[in-house]
Amino acid sequence: MQTRTESFAHAAHVDEVRKAGRLVVALRSSSPSGVNVGHTILLIHENDKIYAVDNRCPHMGFPLHRGTVKDCILTCDWHYARFDLMSGGTFDSWADDLPAFPVEIRENEVWIDLAAHADPLAHHRQRLQDGLEQGIPLIISKSVIALLKQEKYTTEAFRMGLDFGVSYRQSGWDTGLTIHTCMMNLLPYLDAIDKPRALYHGLAAVARDTSNQPPRFPIQPLPGSNNPEKIPVLQHWFRQFVEVRDAEGAERCLASAIAAGASQTQLAQMLFTVVTDHRYIDVGHPLDFTNKALEALDATAWQNAELVLTSLVSGYTSATRMEESRSWRSPVDLAAILQQAFAELPAALAEGKNQQGSWGDRDSLLPILLGDNAQAIADSLLTALRQGCSEVDLAGIVTHATALRIAQFSTNNDFNDWDSAHHTFTFANAVHQGMKRVASAELLRGVFDAAMSVYLDRFLNVPAARLPNPDQTVEDPAELLHELPELLDRQQQVNRVGELVGSYLYSGGKPELLLALLGKLLLREDRQFHVIQEIEAAFRQYSRLGNTPAGIHVLVAASRYLAAHTPTMRSQEQTYQMAYRLHRGDRLFEDVD
Repeated sequence: MQTRTESFAHAAHVDEVRKAGRLVVALRSSSPSGVNVGHTILLIHENDKIYAVDNRCPHMGFPLHRGTVKDCILTCDWHYARFDLMSGGTFDSWADDLPAFPVEIRENEVWIDLAAHADPLAHHRQRLQDGLEQGIPLIISKSVIALLKQEKYTTEAFRMGLDFGVSYRQSGWDTGLTIHTCMMNLLPYLDAIDKPRALYHGLAAVARDTSNQPPRFPIQPLPGSNNPEKIPVLQHWFRQFVEVRDAEGAERCLASAIAAGASQTQLAQMLFTVVTDHRYIDVGHPLDFTNKALEALDATAWQNAELVLTSLVSGYTSATRMEESRSWRSPVDLAAILQQAFAELPAALAEGKNQQGSWGDRDSLLPILLGDNAQAIADSLLTALRQGCSEVDLAGIVTHATALRIAQFSTNNDFNDWDSAHHTFTFANAVHQGMKRVASAELLRGVFDAAMSVYLDRFLNVPAARLPNPDQTVEDPAELLHELPELLDRQQQVNRVGELVGSYLYSGGKPELLLALLGKLLLREDRQFHVIQEIEAAFRQYSRLGNTPAGIHVLVAASRYLAAHTPTMRSQEQTYQMAYRLHRGDRLFEDVD
């Protein structure tokens, strides 16, 4: 029978431990929340002292009573992780530290202090930082699971990853931070059990991106930059320096504008202007990264804005400009068509200003956007603006067109062609999200760029895959959800998955259940940058469109894209599950005796 004194618990008689050398005991303690917690403790007699440690190796749960002790170092015999018996600290950081417990000998009896760590929050923060620095997914997942036991620490865990990513990658913002922000954006759609898993993927992506990378040393603002009157000239210089690919000059101008007190809208305007001064740069990634950086700042109340936003600059100055590419100049000179359209933009916006709210010609615009006449596409966008279509609505319609390219993507295409349609969709979504933040004529150029990319993608729909039929409904749509995970366990299920998602929604299935399931199925796979982008953008678009035909098309597109890229090896999920089971205290190994 276990006896307790404050946080100490009676474990064994000293003679028992000495005789056995190693003795496994089961004890229980109360957590700070009053929950009764079980402990499997390994008592080790070494050099006439008794030590107490958790019997589960923190790496993968191997029973440490089957390990080896030498010179007060306990070695796990599975992966050979080594631990200091006195403190539990590991000499192999990938394994994590082993919980060790203070021991007192009272009247020849062994008593163990089972009290929780004095400051568990500080401990888990530090372990998360260690996991990021050393690129150890197991440590990251353990820390996230522990921190997210209290939802209020979600933003803090996200912020730690954001700050780390923009500080320790010399070339600045890249896919890791974009994945990290996508995962943060997905949290509202996920089941509670999947939220730590999403943050784990985001943080692990940041750690991967920064691994073996030199740190980034930010450039200081110009002297005397705390002058708001200087903001317009800094905006002008910033644009000039990006134009001539001068990253250092551009970064210093941006840092100076932030120091001068530029508003969030002014900063967004600066960034969206330079990222659309040239056509569809780097197939849309810099604009998408810009939108994600702004969303990341929204999630953290714009902390460290200078460090975050200046991390984008090198992506602007090094980007490929599509007017330099053959496909945008020949056989049809898309750059010239757009240049003429941009010259007409101010007049079109002025003409449509007094008619906004009266435009309703969406159904006739969409077929033109999906057509094969680039000049007609540009003209139709200008006409819509003249007739009162708002900039935000126009961006939304073009985004719908980009989603249809994926929803009707022919599986006869080369596999890599999925990325062409995907880049257009995520670029258009980023323009749309940015337009809701700052509806400027400069960013509006991105809507036209997206429309031209839709034009270039037209052959990806030859022949076009059929969209789900609204009339093909089922009585119990919930049954379809049970089929979806199994479908995504197999390859070549693109069309069936798209049909299933369409049928579920047309049959009145609950959208929130579908979104949560798609999120779960995304998270069980190994991270794929484009797939994560696709799902996050589709969820954002569906939230706006609702269960309309356009909204259903977006989710059909995203589910088809997910199906095309699954299953993966799912090794990252195995790491997370190991951390989760260790956190729960599961018995991971059984002795076979």
